[in-house]
Amino acid sequence: MKVLNIVGARPNFVKMAPLLAAMQKSTVIDPVLLHTGQHYDDQMSKVFFENLGLSKPDISLKCGGGSHAEQTAKIMLAIEPVLVENQIDLVVVVGDVNSTLATSLVASKLGIPIAHIEAGLRSFDEEMPEEINRIVTDRLSSYLFTTCEDAGQNLVNEGIDTSKIFFVGNLMIDSLIRMQHESRASTIHSDLNIPENYGVVTLHRPSNVDFPKTLHQILDALEVIQKDLALIWPLHPRTKKAIEREGVKNRLEAMKNMTCISPLSYLDNLALMEKAKVVMTDSGGIQEETTVLKVPCLTLRENTERPVTILQGTNQLVGVRRDDILEGYRKVPDVFPKAPPLWDGQAAGRIVQVLEEIAKRDQTPSSEVCRFGTAYTHGKAFDRHQKSSEESGGLLPTSEDGRSLR
Repeated sequence: MKVLNIVGARPNFVKMAPLLAAMQKSTVIDPVLLHTGQHYDDQMSKVFFENLGLSKPDISLKCGGGSHAEQTAKIMLAIEPVLVENQIDLVVVVGDVNSTLATSLVASKLGIPIAHIEAGLRSFDEEMPEEINRIVTDRLSSYLFTTCEDAGQNLVNEGIDTSKIFFVGNLMIDSLIRMQHESRASTIHSDLNIPENYGVVTLHRPSNVDFPKTLHQILDALEVIQKDLALIWPLHPRTKKAIEREGVKNRLEAMKNMTCISPLSYLDNLALMEKAKVVMTDSGGIQEETTVLKVPCLTLRENTERPVTILQGTNQLVGVRRDDILEGYRKVPDVFPKAPPLWDGQAAGRIVQVLEEIAKRDQTPSSEVCRFGTAYTHGKAFDRHQKSSEESGGLLPTSEDGRSLR
């Protein structure tokens, strides 16, 4: 079975690395790696391939830049002949980036089955471009691989047949566990003369950095926090442009305990997060990584598609207002639960097991390890204003008699 694996942006590389390694060991899967070029500069792409041991892409489309519509259209036009000429049996897409949506649309129209990894995540905020990408990709996919139990329930609530849903765990955590030994050899702390006690900041979402009022609220909070704790801020290219555009570079430079640096490699970033006292971010993947690293995380957003990191992790959803961020910082805990179920570094093997059954039987597999069958309470939007699962309509998994499994 020839499987075309799609990557385009930094989070895709992290998730695809362990899966591609597992596929290459299979005797029935012929994996092909395609890079759309959505993230294309060395700091956002090449260095991640090197860190993660990803082989050079078999196919590169070089479709970076442009608006959401332009980028999606460029990828669609470029990928159609690839799908036709290479006689692809299955397309594997990851996450919620434009590359995922564009590939899914074209593959679907060509009648090629799609496997969506990280399916079912929902912020219930359709103003987020990523939310549109998730919903459309899930509707078009033949096989939906989920990272957490609430994602499966979201799909069921949307009418997806349970026979298509496979709860396999989290590829992001596969990479973390696989690369942790190497990340601990990083010299980033000595290279930057980072103090023993510090926090990490990452911001990249347009809703945070492209709106001046929101950006200033966040900076107001960071200005206070850096007086108590040294902060290291790897600046995403979008964020760097916003800072220059808003004329706040001098303000940042005046914060004596704030250090702004260029984007980091995967290994250096993992090393930096692991020893941090707190991470403040708007990234979905970092919410997951900090949960497994048992590092407190403050998510600077009004909602999250990863409520499991709050209910079973280290994450607080604090919003983007100065006072709310500061309140969250003051409440940072020091005791954390175990990682969510199946976040054990074995997700890639489970996915390949299912794909091998697809290849051998040419029908929907029924692997016990991946069967979706747990009963759940009805999932609704999870935002930072929720006080409990009962008030929100419930997001916690339940047993067959309806009791919460929390």
